[in-house]
Amino acid sequence: MRRLSRYISTSVLGAIALVLLIIVALDAIGALIDGTGDIANEYTFNQVMIYVALTLPARIYENIPMASLTGCLIGLGVLANNSELVVMRSAGISVLRIVWLVLRPILVLILVGVLFGELVVPYTDQYAESRRMLLKGGKTAQESMSGFWNKEGNEFMHFNAVYPGGVLFGVTRYRFDDNHAIQESSFAVRATYQGDSWVEERGTITRFLGDHTEIDTFVLRDWDTDLSPELLSLVVLPAESLAMRSLYGYSKYLKEQGQDASNYKLVFWGKALQPLTIVSLVLIAISFVFGPLRQVTMGYRIFAGVVVGLAFRTSQDLLGPASLVFGFPPFLAVVIPAAVCCLIGFVLLRRAA
Repeated sequence: MRRLSRYISTSVLGAIALVLLIIVALDAIGALIDGTGDIANEYTFNQVMIYVALTLPARIYENIPMASLTGCLIGLGVLANNSELVVMRSAGISVLRIVWLVLRPILVLILVGVLFGELVVPYTDQYAESRRMLLKGGKTAQESMSGFWNKEGNEFMHFNAVYPGGVLFGVTRYRFDDNHAIQESSFAVRATYQGDSWVEERGTITRFLGDHTEIDTFVLRDWDTDLSPELLSLVVLPAESLAMRSLYGYSKYLKEQGQDASNYKLVFWGKALQPLTIVSLVLIAISFVFGPLRQVTMGYRIFAGVVVGLAFRTSQDLLGPASLVFGFPPFLAVVIPAAVCCLIGFVLLRRAA
């Protein structure tokens, strides 16, 4: 039985890896073509290629469910075409036992995917996005075509790029009085987070004193602010690139501030329930091989996998925004498609058993 388990695992995981490679490659080529429209300043075609390469972990993570569905259809389909599934059934191995043998390597894949999404994707996405904006933008906020704004009290700040680990590039700050008259502006080439505060490096300060201005320069200057690298990473990245712990904490923070956190909750539940999504799609694939797609060609199985995967993704894409508009829990928007797939899979497998 151990040898059979290893054989099924190799067949299924090999097919999933091949499908994932093809999907990610097509996705990367599309991103590369789309990225040529952003070429500006120092952001050349070579930099576009580097950006796409840095975002590959996120593309892999996002496409694991689709690859699991199609890969299982192909891997089990090969076994079915070679009559190996029939031999297993004739040897007394039940359908449920075969389902478990297929799910065991899938559970390992799910664990790897979760660790990938939590530990790798947030870092690589932040680095890629910050690097792209730094190369596209100018030095100051007026020259920059991108970057991030933040307001704290009477001060407005602009950052050309926010790198992981507490490093800012192109820090422009404007301080106003209570009558909204500008008092001071400054620009620093870089700012680093040291201990529990920021230190600006190589900058200029312009003070507005009624009928004249004063300009000073500095090599290093302490910057007292409530901003932290963790908070900045939440502002910089789209919700889809954040880890689950960051999504949960930030949605809680927004709720305490009286702001809408529905989008962050939706993305959180999408990531938290991705294991259930993958299992439900794998159950659909297994039930199709033992049921409606038992004796069809490989091309038809691939077509069926793509159709089911697109239908599943479309249902999630429709229910997600609908939960934000109509106010029902984002949890339901994520769990309903997965629950429907599980139900269909169980029904078909029961008929085949």
